[in-house]
Amino acid sequence: MKALFNSRLVAFFISLLIATTTAAFLSLLESSTQESIITAFLLAFTSGFLLTYITFEYLIFREINRLYATLDKLRKKDPKSQKQALIKNKLEASMNPISQLKAELSSFATGKQQEIEELKKLEAYRREFIADVSHELKTPIFAAQGFIHTLIDGAAEDEAVRTKFLKKAAKSLDGLNILVQDLLILSQMETGTIRMHKETFDVRILVQEVFEQLEKLASKRSMKLRFDQRYDKPLLVVADRNRMRQVFGNLIENSAKYGLEEGKITVGFETVKDGLIAHVKDDGPGIDEVHLNRIFDRFYRIDKSRNKDTGGTGLGLAIVKQILQAHQSKIAVKSKTGKETVFTFRLQRAEV
Repeated sequence: MKALFNSRLVAFFISLLIATTTAAFLSLLESSTQESIITAFLLAFTSGFLLTYITFEYLIFREINRLYATLDKLRKKDPKSQKQALIKNKLEASMNPISQLKAELSSFATGKQQEIEELKKLEAYRREFIADVSHELKTPIFAAQGFIHTLIDGAAEDEAVRTKFLKKAAKSLDGLNILVQDLLILSQMETGTIRMHKETFDVRILVQEVFEQLEKLASKRSMKLRFDQRYDKPLLVVADRNRMRQVFGNLIENSAKYGLEEGKITVGFETVKDGLIAHVKDDGPGIDEVHLNRIFDRFYRIDKSRNKDTGGTGLGLAIVKQILQAHQSKIAVKSKTGKETVFTFRLQRAEV
């Protein structure tokens, strides 16, 4: 958009009006000569033009034109230009009221543009989430439905077939129940419905319990669950014990499912000034960098075909992220393709 303001034209008409008024007033005086009237007209016109032009050009029109230019950049969605213009406007805002108004309008417009972009991202995320939920719910429902309808159509007369199909239908419904429960937990955490019940406990013992719980799963793939070193002293932390069991359980279970056969899953701890850093490491195939920023999204799967074989709802890491956020902590992941993956997060250390 280009401004239609022209300071020279406005200054010309204003100075012409001033000069004409001045000449008309002098012409009413008996002592005024034609020469003095013309001289006064020219002086009034020249001084009026210069004063008006400078005033409008540097205090009004230049700022208005800049405002139009800023709005034009906002309309073109140029984030870099928006940021630069906003910084410049704030620096100039103390010069005059027009600059201040321009800075306020630029700030407001930039904020609204960012809100619009964020809403678009949320809308895209909502559509993707609905599609994912529909797909995840459809799979176990259709499976159970198929088994039950087969039994209704006559297969139930064969006892062996009946038992086999009922077990498969039950397994599909169990998977559906787990998915719904995970969705419910995730939703309650995001809305703050679920509160963390913090207590002091030894995280070594908790991890050992998780090792024992997942030992059968790891042994199927000849994987070893271990600590990175021997911890002789208690590692006391303040957290929700049940939720932290869920965190370590999800991370170790993922490693047991997707790590290399005959590999190792290692849990380690590092004491720092403000807490205890936990590491969960496996020597599996690693995660490609393109996936690292999305593995904590709901239903995001690196290899969907592989996930069907190993099971899981695709919500484990999303739940881990929410639990740690509720503990004022963040989870980070580093991975080297073909070598290892390490998940790291901080826990509040208990005062001894």
